[in-house]
Amino acid sequence: YMHAYNDLNLTLDAGIYGNTFFLLTGFHGMHVTLGTVLLFVIFLRILKGHFTKDKHFAFQAAAWYWHFVDVVWLCLFVFY
Repeated sequence: YMHAYNDLNLTLDAGIYGNTFFLLTGFHGMHVTLGTVLLFVIFLRILKGHFTKDKHFAFQAAAWYWHFVDVVWLCLFVFY
């Protein structure tokens, strides 16, 4: 963000490109942060033995969430 802001003069006042850039990258960063928290919670639950061969939906849901974050990143990379 500092490079974009200082060197490229990309600000929220820079028009649609600046607004879109900060919105999409900020939105993606928020999802990565949430995913990191999910991974930490899953790790703690693994250490406590909460998952079994047949009962592990939360683990799968965290994996699905990261696939969603991957797709968002690919879309940002390709279309931006």
